[in-house]
Amino acid sequence: MAGKKQFDMDTALDAAMTQFWRDGYADTSLDDLSRATGLNRSSIYSSLGDKDTLFLRCLDRYTARYGEKYDAALSCAASDPVAALRAFFDVTLERIADPGLPDGCLIAQSAMAIPVLSPNVAAHAERALGLQCLRLRAAFKAGGLTDRDAESFAVHAAAVNQSLAVMSRAGADSEQLLAVVGVTLDALSQTVRA
Repeated sequence: MAGKKQFDMDTALDAAMTQFWRDGYADTSLDDLSRATGLNRSSIYSSLGDKDTLFLRCLDRYTARYGEKYDAALSCAASDPVAALRAFFDVTLERIADPGLPDGCLIAQSAMAIPVLSPNVAAHAERALGLQCLRLRAAFKAGGLTDRDAESFAVHAAAVNQSLAVMSRAGADSEQLLAVVGVTLDALSQTVRA
């Protein structure tokens, strides 16, 4: 159609996701989103939705993108739960080390912002965080851990994973992050051997 500017939806959503990831929901304005996506405010509203809707789409996009990688990493949990957890953390450490991505984690940032989010967005952020626990619990159960140990390690590993993102944003180096991961892997290894 002549005169109508075309844009790539995936590119616009990735740009919005990166903006929210970099500055967080509360500190991202529509003007920031306009600059990031290259779309004017009315185009954002008509094509991507209001700020809450756009944020939810970005959070879902982020969750799906990294969820697929986490699922692949945990796929060997039945035969080697320690190697699976190492691969799980490697997904996070590779994301953290990527200079083309913002520091931290969009889910961790969103969880920390729950007090200032609308109830719908807050519930969505809680579900995104909960998916990580569910994924880990299923992997640990497949790896032969008792229900109690699978639950405990799932909660612990999810907390460690989110703390890696927070620590990286606060300036922790890769050696420090690997040390944190090592403690968790050692604990899981001892539990698996017991």
